[in-house]
Amino acid sequence: MRFNSLAFRLFITAAAWTLLVLPLAGVVIFGLHRSDVLSTFDNRLQRIVNEITVDSMGQPEKGAVVPNNTYESLFEVTQSGWYWQIKPLDEADGRMLVSPSLATAALPLPVANGIVPDASGARWMTARGPRGEPLRLVEVIDTLGHEPDQPRYSIVVAGPLDWSERQISEFRTRLTIALALAGIGLLAVTLFQVRFGLLPLRQIELGLANIRAGAATRLEGELPVEIEPLQTELNALIRSNQEIVDRARTHVGNLAHALKTPLTVVTNEVRGEKTGLGAKVAEQAQIMKDSVQHYLERAQIAARTGVIGRVTPVAAVVGPVVRTLERIHEDRYVSIAVECPADARFQGERQDLEEMLGNLLDNACKWARHTVTLSVEVRPATERGRKRRLAITVADDGPGLTEEQRARIGKRGLRLDETKPGSGLGLSIVIELAQSYQGSCALAASPKGGLAVHLDLPAA
Repeated sequence: MRFNSLAFRLFITAAAWTLLVLPLAGVVIFGLHRSDVLSTFDNRLQRIVNEITVDSMGQPEKGAVVPNNTYESLFEVTQSGWYWQIKPLDEADGRMLVSPSLATAALPLPVANGIVPDASGARWMTARGPRGEPLRLVEVIDTLGHEPDQPRYSIVVAGPLDWSERQISEFRTRLTIALALAGIGLLAVTLFQVRFGLLPLRQIELGLANIRAGAATRLEGELPVEIEPLQTELNALIRSNQEIVDRARTHVGNLAHALKTPLTVVTNEVRGEKTGLGAKVAEQAQIMKDSVQHYLERAQIAARTGVIGRVTPVAAVVGPVVRTLERIHEDRYVSIAVECPADARFQGERQDLEEMLGNLLDNACKWARHTVTLSVEVRPATERGRKRRLAITVADDGPGLTEEQRARIGKRGLRLDETKPGSGLGLSIVIELAQSYQGSCALAASPKGGLAVHLDLPAA
């Protein structure tokens, strides 16, 4: 998944949303649960203090009494964190009743600390217990028999805060684990969703690659309704491209016949003229024929290179060309050594590759002493969006060329040595063909002392 891709954008936005929502949801859920646990704990304390008040204050003739029901078994365990205390407020020397868990210790009174009662008359306070543990205290002020003229008593019930905090902490751990697992699961599902949702684009990419490689002529397969119009338009574009190329070829052929015939007639008519005018007309007519032939060839090359899906196996072209040239030059005992991968394929027309290799190998055989080497290398794409390249090198062990000669050679019709057969058009044709395929043709010195021609072409 690349940084600048649709898949990355979709995934990172979904991941950011997930990582934002889940923590916020966790904070809200934890806050609600914490509030619920503390409220439940307070309700339990208030229920116990109310029951102790009713049980201990209900008999005025006996005074404050120890409640019959313990309400909580931990009230019987010393310093358990659960305590109750009944203390007279109007009698300084009155007897104070405490739970067995409190033993000889005493709890602070919220009323003595200026705590204001709530709507139910209970006073709430946080304090430290006999062991220094944090406690939650609730206090109710009541009288014997619940009569207004009776002595007042402070009834206090305390519970350990770490009990509720432990529950909250355990819930926080479980919630964190659950949300983390949910987040990982959502990210995995999001990644699958992005991959699955963009899969048709990969199908289109492979289809176009098959068309470029010549394995198919149109985009096939059933695509989602959102992408189906793209498939239709691409197939129409491919069909239109082929039709344009076919029409261009037809027009080029028609133009060739339309121009060549009149020029041939003119040449034949003036051939018998021995005057200076006849010679001049013949000369200019031949120049016109050469120019027409040159630009018609370029037009045909341009038409061929514009066709989508033309692919040529290099080895299938190299073999026949090499065998033919070895027979032509067998009297000079020139051998051609070939290094060509079996999977090397040229993105273009077969006849163009035959013409380029034929010209280069023929020139090399003419000048070589004994050996000509042909090496083909497929170079991978250096960056995304670039295609693979074919690096073809034809080298000989002949006399070679100087740097100045290498700079001059390649011009159309230029020959450095008239003793060798040929028209001087071979290398210029190779250069034009290579350039028409967005390639290049470069000359260099061969390691064996002769000339090396480096051809760069698109690979399928």
